[in-house]
Amino acid sequence: MKKSLILTVGLPRSGKSTWARQQGFPVVSPDAIRLALHGKRFLASEEPAVWKMACLMVDALFKAGNETVIVDATNITEKRRAAWKERFGPESALAGDVFLHVVTTPPDECIRRAQEEQDAEIIPVIERMAQEWDLDKPWEESNGC
Repeated sequence: MKKSLILTVGLPRSGKSTWARQQGFPVVSPDAIRLALHGKRFLASEEPAVWKMACLMVDALFKAGNETVIVDATNITEKRRAAWKERFGPESALAGDVFLHVVTTPPDECIRRAQEEQDAEIIPVIERMAQEWDLDKPWEESNGC
Protein backbone atom coordinates (compact mmCIF):
# COMPACT_ATOMS: atom_id res chain seq x y z
CA MET A 1 0.00 0.00 0.00
CA LYS A 2 1.17 3.52 -0.76
CA LYS A 3 2.67 5.48 2.11
CA SER A 4 1.17 8.76 3.33
CA LEU A 5 3.11 11.52 5.02
CA ILE A 6 0.98 14.16 6.70
CA LEU A 7 2.59 17.51 7.42
CA THR A 8 0.92 19.73 9.94
CA VAL A 9 0.96 23.42 8.97
CA GLY A 10 0.21 26.09 11.53
CA LEU A 11 1.51 28.63 13.97
CA PRO A 12 2.92 27.65 17.36
CA ARG A 13 0.08 27.08 19.85
CA SER A 14 -2.44 26.60 17.04
CA GLY A 15 -3.40 23.03 18.00
CA LYS A 16 -1.23 21.03 15.57
CA SER A 17 0.19 18.70 18.21
CA THR A 18 -3.20 18.07 19.79
CA TRP A 19 -4.63 17.14 16.40
CA ALA A 20 -1.63 14.95 15.52
CA ARG A 21 -1.85 12.95 18.76
CA GLN A 22 -5.56 12.28 18.18
CA GLN A 23 -5.05 10.63 14.77
CA GLY A 24 -3.62 7.31 15.95
CA PHE A 25 -0.61 7.41 13.61
CA PRO A 26 3.07 7.69 14.57
CA VAL A 27 4.08 11.32 15.07
CA VAL A 28 7.54 12.78 14.47
CA SER A 29 7.98 16.03 16.35
CA PRO A 30 11.05 18.22 15.80
CA ASP A 31 10.14 19.99 19.07
CA ALA A 32 10.41 16.69 20.96
CA ILE A 33 13.66 15.88 19.15
CA ARG A 34 15.11 19.26 20.22
CA LEU A 35 14.23 18.60 23.85
CA ALA A 36 15.67 15.08 23.70
CA LEU A 37 18.90 16.17 21.98
CA HIS A 38 19.81 19.31 23.89
CA GLY A 39 17.04 20.10 26.34
CA LYS A 40 16.11 23.42 24.74
CA ARG A 41 13.20 24.63 22.65
CA PHE A 42 15.57 25.91 19.96
CA LEU A 43 19.32 25.97 19.46
CA ALA A 44 20.26 27.22 15.99
CA SER A 45 23.55 25.33 15.85
CA GLU A 46 21.70 22.02 16.36
CA GLU A 47 18.93 22.52 13.78
CA PRO A 48 20.65 20.45 11.04
CA ALA A 49 20.86 17.52 13.48
CA VAL A 50 17.22 17.98 14.51
CA TRP A 51 15.97 17.83 10.92
CA LYS A 52 18.27 14.94 9.99
CA MET A 53 16.89 13.02 12.96
CA ALA A 54 13.31 13.87 11.96
CA CYS A 55 13.94 12.55 8.44
CA LEU A 56 15.55 9.38 9.79
CA MET A 57 12.64 8.82 12.15
CA VAL A 58 10.13 9.16 9.31
CA ASP A 59 12.20 6.78 7.18
CA ALA A 60 12.39 4.26 10.01
CA LEU A 61 8.67 4.43 10.74
CA PHE A 62 7.82 3.75 7.09
CA LYS A 63 10.40 0.96 6.87
CA ALA A 64 8.93 -0.58 10.02
CA GLY A 65 5.65 -1.00 8.15
CA ASN A 66 3.68 2.12 9.06
CA GLU A 67 1.58 3.33 6.16
CA THR A 68 0.94 6.83 7.56
CA VAL A 69 3.28 9.10 9.51
CA ILE A 70 2.63 12.64 10.74
CA VAL A 71 5.34 15.30 10.95
CA ASP A 72 4.18 17.66 13.67
CA ALA A 73 5.92 20.95 12.86
CA THR A 74 4.91 24.44 11.79
CA ASN A 75 5.82 23.83 8.10
CA ILE A 76 4.66 27.37 7.33
CA THR A 77 6.92 27.95 4.32
CA GLU A 78 6.89 26.27 0.93
CA LYS A 79 10.64 25.70 1.30
CA ARG A 80 10.11 23.50 4.36
CA ARG A 81 7.16 21.66 2.80
CA ALA A 82 9.05 21.17 -0.48
CA ALA A 83 11.90 19.42 1.33
CA TRP A 84 9.45 16.83 2.68
CA LYS A 85 7.69 16.49 -0.69
CA GLU A 86 11.02 15.92 -2.42
CA ARG A 87 12.05 13.29 0.10
CA PHE A 88 8.76 11.39 0.25
CA GLY A 89 6.73 12.39 -2.80
CA PRO A 90 5.85 10.16 -5.78
CA GLU A 91 9.23 10.67 -7.48
CA SER A 92 11.27 9.71 -4.39
CA ALA A 93 12.72 6.34 -3.41
CA LEU A 94 10.11 6.04 -0.65
CA ALA A 95 7.35 7.06 -3.09
CA GLY A 96 4.36 8.17 -1.12
CA ASP A 97 1.72 10.84 -0.96
CA VAL A 98 2.35 14.01 1.01
CA PHE A 99 -0.68 15.68 2.53
CA LEU A 100 -1.04 18.93 4.47
CA HIS A 101 -3.20 19.32 7.54
CA VAL A 102 -3.51 23.10 7.86
CA VAL A 103 -4.49 24.48 11.26
CA THR A 104 -5.76 28.02 10.77
CA THR A 105 -5.91 29.28 14.33
CA PRO A 106 -5.46 33.09 14.17
CA PRO A 107 -2.25 34.58 15.55
CA ASP A 108 -4.10 36.49 18.28
CA GLU A 109 -5.59 33.22 19.59
CA CYS A 110 -2.16 31.51 19.49
CA ILE A 111 -0.73 34.43 21.47
CA ARG A 112 -3.60 34.25 23.96
CA ARG A 113 -2.89 30.54 24.48
CA ALA A 114 0.82 31.26 24.99
CA GLN A 115 -0.02 33.93 27.56
CA GLU A 116 -2.41 31.56 29.30
CA GLU A 117 0.42 29.01 29.55
CA GLN A 118 2.83 31.73 30.71
CA ASP A 119 4.98 31.10 27.65
CA ALA A 120 6.02 34.64 26.68
CA GLU A 121 9.13 33.30 24.92
CA ILE A 122 7.04 31.90 22.03
CA ILE A 123 5.06 35.10 21.35
CA PRO A 124 7.68 36.77 19.10
CA VAL A 125 7.99 33.47 17.23
CA ILE A 126 4.23 33.39 16.64
CA GLU A 127 4.30 36.98 15.41
CA ARG A 128 7.24 36.33 13.06
CA MET A 129 5.76 33.12 11.69
CA ALA A 130 2.40 34.79 11.09
CA GLN A 131 4.23 37.20 8.77
CA GLU A 132 6.17 34.38 7.04
CA TRP A 133 3.10 32.17 6.47
CA ASP A 134 2.90 31.57 2.72
CA LEU A 135 -0.46 29.81 2.37
CA ASP A 136 -3.70 31.76 2.33
CA LYS A 137 -4.21 33.42 5.71
CA PRO A 138 -7.82 32.57 6.58
CA TRP A 139 -7.63 34.53 9.80
CA GLU A 140 -7.18 37.84 7.90
CA GLU A 141 -10.91 38.22 7.28
CA SER A 142 -11.86 37.69 10.90
CA ASN A 143 -9.33 39.83 12.77
CA GLY A 144 -7.71 42.16 10.26
CA CYS A 145 -4.15 40.82 10.60
